[in-house]
Amino acid sequence: MGKTDKRKNVENAHLLLKKGIWLYFFLLIFEGALRKWILPGFATPLLVIRDPIALWLIVTAYNKGLLPSNLYLNGVVILGFVGIVTSVLFGHGNLLVALFGARTLLLHFPLIFVIGRIFDRADVLKMGKITLMIAAAMAVLVALQFYSPQSAWVNRGVGGDLEGAGFTGAMGYSRPPGTFSFTNGVTLFYSFATCFVFYFLLNSKLINKLLLIAATTGLLVVIPLSISRGLFFSVGVIGFFVIIAASRKPRYLTRMLIAVLAVVLIILVANQFAFFRTATEVFTARFTNANESEGGLEGVFLDRYFGGLLSSFTLKSGLPVFGYGLGKLTNVGTMLLSGKTISGLAEGEWGRMIAESGPFLGLLLVFFRIGLSFKLALLSFQRLGQGDILPWVLMGFCLIIFPQGNWAQPTSLGFSTLITGLVLASFRGPLAFKDKMKGQKQQ
Repeated sequence: MGKTDKRKNVENAHLLLKKGIWLYFFLLIFEGALRKWILPGFATPLLVIRDPIALWLIVTAYNKGLLPSNLYLNGVVILGFVGIVTSVLFGHGNLLVALFGARTLLLHFPLIFVIGRIFDRADVLKMGKITLMIAAAMAVLVALQFYSPQSAWVNRGVGGDLEGAGFTGAMGYSRPPGTFSFTNGVTLFYSFATCFVFYFLLNSKLINKLLLIAATTGLLVVIPLSISRGLFFSVGVIGFFVIIAASRKPRYLTRMLIAVLAVVLIILVANQFAFFRTATEVFTARFTNANESEGGLEGVFLDRYFGGLLSSFTLKSGLPVFGYGLGKLTNVGTMLLSGKTISGLAEGEWGRMIAESGPFLGLLLVFFRIGLSFKLALLSFQRLGQGDILPWVLMGFCLIIFPQGNWAQPTSLGFSTLITGLVLASFRGPLAFKDKMKGQKQQ
C-alpha cells in the first residue's frame, strides 16, 4: 500500500471514529428517552447501549494506530484486567458481574483518550453549539415535567413505568429527569452545558446570538425547575473558573460584565411570569430544608466532595485484600447476585472503588483519577496563561465529575468520560495527518 493509500485510510478511519464519538454523545443524552418512551420494552439492554460504541471506538482506534499510550491509560486498563481475575477468584465469583464492573475501566476510561486524539478544538466547539441547542429545547421539556403529574406521559419512568421518573423535591413537586432515565441526568447535562454557555458569553462572535440567548435563558430557568442543589453549585464552581479566566485577560472583564447584566435582565424578565416564581419558591424551599438537614454549604459541597476521600479511608477493617469484587456495589451487580449486597459499606465513589477492588488496587485507581485530574488542571492553567480559556472553563465541570463522579451510574460515567475527553481535545488544533502517520503519542 502506497503512502497516498495509507493517508486516505487514516483519514477515513478518523472521520468514521468522529461519527462514533458523536453517536456516543447523542446516546448519552437520549438514552433515557429510548428507555422511557420509544423502546420501553428494551429498557434493560439499553442501559449499556453506549458500551458497544465505546468498544468499537477503542478497537478501531487501536487498529489504526490512533490510540495513545500513557501511564494513566495503561495503568487503569491493567488494574481492570487484574480486577476481573481477583473478583472471580477472591471476590463474589461472578464473571458477568465482574465484567460489568470492569467496563468502566476497560471501555469508558480508554475512550477518554480516543476522544482526545480524534477530536480537536473545532469539534469541541461544534459539540458545544449542539449542546446549547439541546439545552434550549430541553428546558421546555423540563418545565412540562415539573408542572405535570407523575402519571403524565412526559414523566413516564424507565420501561414505561407509570409511577413516573421524578424524584421527590419540595412543596409537592418532583425533580424532572428531562430526556434522561433519572433526575441526575438534568443536573449533569446542564452542568456540562454551563461550560459552553459561559465560554460563548465571553466569545459571542463564535455563535449565533439568538441561540446563545435561548440556551442561557434555558439554563437559568432549569436551575430552579430542576430542584437540584448540585446544579446550582456546579454553575457556581464553573462560574468561579470563568472569573479566574477573565481576571487574567482584561478584555474579558468587559464582556463578563455585559454577560452578568444580560443574565440579571433575563432573570428579571422571567420573574414576571408565575411559572418561574413558583419554581423559584420550590427550589428555595428544597434548598432551605436540605441545608437544615445536611449542614448548608459544608454538607452540600465540601462534605460530599472532599469528604469522599476521607471516608474511603475509614471503611470496615474486615475489608478483604482484593475487595468484594468489581461490580458488587452497583445496582446491576446487586440484581445479578440475587440481591446479595453489603449495605452501608461505602457511600462515596472512592469508597466504592476501594470496597470492590480492595485497599491496594482501589487506592491505585483513586490516585490514577486524581493524578489525571491534576495533570489536566495544570495543563489547562498553562493554556490559560497563553490566553486560551476553553480548556480551563471545561475543567470547571471536569473537576466536579471526573475525580470522584459516580461511575457505577451510567449517565454519570458517560458525562465523566465525555468532558474529560473534550478537555484533552481542546488542547489540539485541527488534526495534522502527517503527525498521525508518524505515530506521535498524545496524552
